[in-house]
Amino acid sequence: MKNITVIGSGTMGNGIAHTFAQHGFNVAVVDISDNALSKALQTIANNLDRQVKKGTIDEQAKADTLSRISVFTDLNDGAKNADLVIEAATENEEIKLKLFKQLSEICGENAILASNTSSISITKIASVTKKPGNVIGMHFMNPVPVMKLVEVIRGYATTDEVTATIMELSRTLGKEPVEVNDYPGFVANRVLMPMINEAVYTLYEGVAGVQEIDTVMKLGMAHPMGPLQLADFIGLDVCLAILKVLHDGFGNPKYAPCPLLVNMITAGHLGAKTGSGFYKYTPGSKELIVADKFAG
Repeated sequence: MKNITVIGSGTMGNGIAHTFAQHGFNVAVVDISDNALSKALQTIANNLDRQVKKGTIDEQAKADTLSRISVFTDLNDGAKNADLVIEAATENEEIKLKLFKQLSEICGENAILASNTSSISITKIASVTKKPGNVIGMHFMNPVPVMKLVEVIRGYATTDEVTATIMELSRTLGKEPVEVNDYPGFVANRVLMPMINEAVYTLYEGVAGVQEIDTVMKLGMAHPMGPLQLADFIGLDVCLAILKVLHDGFGNPKYAPCPLLVNMITAGHLGAKTGSGFYKYTPGSKELIVADKFAG
């Protein structure tokens, strides 16, 4: 396996591309926007610069990594020679199903088609392809070059061979793969999202403020980041999308999104990426300040 195609050049896509290229793979990144692809390449270069400053890689390794990455706006051109495709597009079922149906037509019959989805059924995604046995989930964690976990999701039809290949490939990247079965939210988000949602409810019901809730979880439970800050980091819209998958998939009211979360998204406060969520974010500032709505 030499040629990797990554669909989507956002935070997860460029992180996945960075990681594979750094480990010697040829990587094609596909996005519909030239501007998005340019930003992705700049982000990867900036992150490599940080590694150089830390002494984890040298300038030659940085140059070699960047030389292995090519970009495309045409899906056919970017994916036709792929041994493995990793889809890291927006967390939207309709978009993913359309992409995998196209990829099934474009890619060779032995290509493995993987999704970085954090909650959408791999079995459903595989159902629109010609070879469901070659479809699997590779759920990387953000930031991809740093975080060790890869949640490997086995769909109903995923073969033993494909699963073993992806588990070994993940180890080649210096990751720790964990195999899980295909149920709503898998493991990571089935456990994480109800915690985040409960933290939002705790704020909504006036039990405590934003910083107090996060401090309790950081100091009391040894979490490196409080659940409300983590929600901002993930994106409140992404959290809501995952909660809806859990709620629809299980039909259990415990997964119902908190009204405060829904209102914040409706108002356009999606977390760090929009500059405001439970906290407010200023470019270049590392100071964590509670958003005006929740201050005082």
